[in-house]
Amino acid sequence: MHQNLKARVAGAVTPELVDAFRRDGAVCVRNVFTEEEVALLREGIERNLAAPSERAKVASRPDDPGWFFEDFCNWQSNDAYGRFIAESAAPAVAGALMGCETVRLHHDHVLVKEPNTRQRTPWHQDQPYYNIAGSDNVSMWIPVDPVARESTLEFVAGSHRGPWLMPRTFMENEAKWFPEGSLADLPDIEADRDAFPIVGWALEPGDMVCFNMLTLHASGGVGGKTRRRAFSIRFIGDDIRHAPRPWRTSPEFPGLASVLPDGAPMDHSLFPVLWTARG
Repeated sequence: MHQNLKARVAGAVTPELVDAFRRDGAVCVRNVFTEEEVALLREGIERNLAAPSERAKVASRPDDPGWFFEDFCNWQSNDAYGRFIAESAAPAVAGALMGCETVRLHHDHVLVKEPNTRQRTPWHQDQPYYNIAGSDNVSMWIPVDPVARESTLEFVAGSHRGPWLMPRTFMENEAKWFPEGSLADLPDIEADRDAFPIVGWALEPGDMVCFNMLTLHASGGVGGKTRRRAFSIRFIGDDIRHAPRPWRTSPEFPGLASVLPDGAPMDHSLFPVLWTARG
């Protein structure tokens, strides 16, 4: 790893931050990306918006005055994404937070809320939507625009300790993954916010939030003059194993179950190793 990058990561990811990540399941990492890295990510997002993949979807309702766009798994076709994921500080930060020997990419996910988007992202955990088991993981949510506190991701501190809760579709609230009744439902956090240890941070380009894939999180809409373009990278560590599902995961990895058995390490070209403790 380049010495400047190593020093940048060491300055941003302190032992206190690692302790907070393990305790709360969510932390804010300030000023860890350079202006050049943020510019590269903006370029990738604009390319993605201009040419969405077949996995892209609009996650806001037709009557929403804004527009909420998502797309997944584009690092191989979008050179800016691929370079950012491989060359930025992100993999080294993941390694420092997880304390693992090896960091692999699981997938990328772009989320764009255009001005005046009312659509909230409801409270949920990420891992129940995925095809993996294990606790060594970190999701990064990296904005390329300033994000106000009311529009940022919020987290329920400590919720990464479990249990797994029922994943549902965001707009219809349907159980399309685990069968209805097989997992407990989420509590109504918005009905009594003071009963939960909710944390969140206003963010500037160069900052990010990092969280465990089981940490409960949500976010609001955006105001009338503000774009909220964010790029998520999901990294996995040493204890993660493949967990094929009989339903379509989000994202989906077609054909993976035929070459990667249940319980196998994620040793596949879709999930490249991007960082090791050995350097």
